[in-house]
Amino acid sequence: MATTQQQGDIEGRGGGEKPAVGVIQRRDRGWVSWLVPLIVVVNIVVFVVEMYVNDCPRQIRNFGGARQRCVARFLGRLSFQPLSENPLFGPSSSTLGKMGGLNWHRVYYDHQGWRLISCIWLHAGLIHLLVNMISLILVGVRLEQNFGFVRICIIYLVSGFGGSVLSSLFIRNAISVGASGALFGLLGAMLSELITNWSIYTNKAAALVSLIFIVLINLAVGILPHVDNFAHIGGFLTGILLGFVLLPRPQFGWLEAANLPPGVRAQSKYKPHQYILWLISLALLIAGLTVGLIMLFRGVNGYDRCHWCRYLNCVPTSSWSCNEG
Repeated sequence: MATTQQQGDIEGRGGGEKPAVGVIQRRDRGWVSWLVPLIVVVNIVVFVVEMYVNDCPRQIRNFGGARQRCVARFLGRLSFQPLSENPLFGPSSSTLGKMGGLNWHRVYYDHQGWRLISCIWLHAGLIHLLVNMISLILVGVRLEQNFGFVRICIIYLVSGFGGSVLSSLFIRNAISVGASGALFGLLGAMLSELITNWSIYTNKAAALVSLIFIVLINLAVGILPHVDNFAHIGGFLTGILLGFVLLPRPQFGWLEAANLPPGVRAQSKYKPHQYILWLISLALLIAGLTVGLIMLFRGVNGYDRCHWCRYLNCVPTSSWSCNEG
């Protein structure tokens, strides 16, 4: 659930992603998952630091009104901001900005490009953190068991970065935080992995339909107000391309080459379509990130180039409005 608020308010990423757990099964599991649990622990520690730095009682004494009260005051300095300010049980937007939340003005005018990465380790509140970390465990552990920590780490970080780049091109008046761009990247990688390794799976059509349905449902949640759907879309597209690059599986005949009798030629490591998808995806990935960064640091507003794109992030109705820019 991503939240967007104007003029320095919070935009938390994450829509309660519920991945296709158990849909895609691999025949062998050669790795023990330790990276994903470590990422979860780091996110929890960072959130505790967020609340310590936030110090709600001090903020209420200095800036709050007479009727404002911290939530869970028994936690002392770690208590949450009033629900009227942050309904996700978390810190103030100023604290998130201070700790590295994504803000276009800071990235462009102050040249703080590091915020494109730091924002994926921050969360707008306890609810936001729980939803994203549960989703990460459900998706990430299985992928890490199948493909190892190096490739999953690359997909997670680069997808989060890609989501931040696309978000910054369109959203200028809000602070954006959350790991859901990286999570959507893992979902995208699951989809491209299924496609590029199509022949090794059973029930693949059902797996494909289930995975696409889950992705569409979560992207649909992103058109609600205060949700950074551009981070979701950017992370998802980055993850799809990275999946084609990093997750193709060798042909069984190549794996068994050592057992072939002398004079028998082994199969190539990958199928022709895997090589083609690898080359196209790598080219698109490099080109997309390069063009996105050039546009970002030149101050290009994405809405000037794509007026209808605003409906990818929020669809106004009689019940809510979409004020962003």
